[in-house]
Parts: sequence; C-alpha cells; structure tokens
Amino acid sequence: MAKSLQEYLAWLDQRSELIWPRPPAPKPLKATPYLKPLSGIRAIVWSIYGTLLRIDGGRLQHLHPQPLRMQIALEKTIEEFNMWHSMSRKPGAPWEYMLQQYKRVLDGERVKPSKRRGDLREVDSIMIWGKLIDRLIRNEYEYDVDTYGQLGDFAEKVAYFFHASLQGVAATDHAVETLRQVAAGGMRQGLLDDGQSFTTEQLLRALRQQAPVRSLGEFMTASATAISTAIGVRKPSPSLFTAGFAPLLRQGMEPNNILYISHRLEDDLAAARKSGVKTALYAADAGSCHVEPAQLRDPDMKPDRLLTDIRQIREILDI
Repeated sequence: MAKSLQEYLAWLDQRSELIWPRPPAPKPLKATPYLKPLSGIRAIVWSIYGTLLRIDGGRLQHLHPQPLRMQIALEKTIEEFNMWHSMSRKPGAPWEYMLQQYKRVLDGERVKPSKRRGDLREVDSIMIWGKLIDRLIRNEYEYDVDTYGQLGDFAEKVAYFFHASLQGVAATDHAVETLRQVAAGGMRQGLLDDGQSFTTEQLLRALRQQAPVRSLGEFMTASATAISTAIGVRKPSPSLFTAGFAPLLRQGMEPNNILYISHRLEDDLAAARKSGVKTALYAADAGSCHVEPAQLRDPDMKPDRLLTDIRQIREILDI
C-alpha cells in the first residue's frame, strides 16, 4: 500500500544520508512591541510561513532568487526519483534542462486568470510536477507505485521533496508552547496562508521536532484552515480571507472576535483587516518582515498590535 504523505515525511526523516537546508537565523528588527490586551478575542488565525515556520524570505518560493538554490534542489530531485534516464539528452547538465521545463510549466500556470475579479490565482506545485512527471512517463519513465501511489500522490511527494530541498523550515522558537497555551486559554485557532497541499504536514513535522505533538488538531480547529492552493487564490485575494474567517463566523463569532497574526503587512494584514478582523504584526525577523515606518502609521495598514516574540500573544490575550 502506498505511503501517505505523513508516512512519506516520516520515512524521509529516517534516512540519515539526506541533508536538508536550514532556514537562516532570524535577524532582529528594531521594533517596539505593542501588547495592550485586546478584549473580545475568541479566535486566533495564524499565518504559517514566516510566522509559525521560519523560512528564508518569509514565504514558500516556486522559483528561488538564488540560482544555486534552484540547481541544488533540482539535482537532488532528479537523483532521488531517478528521472535522468527518461529526460531528453540535450547539451548541458540535467538540472538545466529540468529548469527550462519547470519554468515553462510554471509560467503557463502563472498567466492563467483567476475566477473572481480582485483575486490572484495561486500556482499549485503538485500540478507543475504532475505535468513534468507525465512528460517523463511518455518517455518510458517508471516509478514505484506501491510506495508513492498514483500520479497525483506521487507528484505531491516530489513537490514536497523539491521544496524541502529548496528552502529549509523550522518551527518558530516557542511555537508549540505558545499554541498550547492559547488553546488552554479557551481560544480557537486556525491557519491561513499561501501554501501547498503539503503545508500543514510540513508544519506538523516542524512542530514535532520542537516538542511531542500528536496532530494539529491538538491546537487547531480543523475547519478553520485556508491554504491558498485549496482555495485556488493567494494573498491578498479577498476570497482567501473570506474562506479563512468564514468557519469561525459560522460558529457565532463576529469579525472583531478574530485576531489574525502574520509577518506580512501590505499584502496580508492590510488586506485581512478589510474583513473587519483584528490584526497583529509579527516583527521578529528582518529577513522576512519587510515593513516601512510610514506603513505602520497608515490608518489603512496599521496593525492593531505588534509582537517581537511569539510568546507575547499571551499578553495581548491576557492569558
């Protein structure tokens, strides 16, 4: 029977020969936290990449700005899944040919329009790798279906391996401790971010490396999870925020009962506040939180609270 994605990630962790990149150490920001308690908050919605997970640049990349990163990730992916024998024999290194094919499919996905005006279409990495693998299959490529599953499941595992080779992630310091304390304080918690179908499993894996965690259900309300590829649009699309906050509103909450936390201001918190929710900027890393002082004074963008340490959420919630 094919491995589930969670089983596949656990299997990768058992392989000592695999070396994964690490996220860069946080660069402290010159920021003054604003932690005055907020009354009436009943739910916290977290951004993932750059907030609960440390990652270079603060977000998941399809095409890394550093060419060497792309080279290494593609070389590792080609070797891991034995793709080279079914790739066209053209001049140049195998990763260069794969990069050309990857960019072509990526560009084709990026130009497709969104279904609703004002939304920005998200690119599904599983779809990209599914198309690349399908081309290899037409050139007599074979893989272990019993281990990886059918094409869609296999493409998801390849996409995870590629992205994990491209950008290292780690749970933000004190993330598990904080999530548990917020849950113990009677708050519901949700997730809203640009991500892929493997994002929640990637988050769970990182949290487990910090402390024992059974499942995300230990902290999170299952229905209050909005990942961009599942919705089909990315930040700052209104539809993504609507999908993220709607499950909590259906439970009888008002928008101002929800606090949304992210390290991104202009294309994230500023867009979320249009839904009427409260917002908090997580300003702990200069490498991922890019904010100008003028933006913090802009009444249309200014967050309600500012944290420089994830544990400070307890002061805001007074728990």
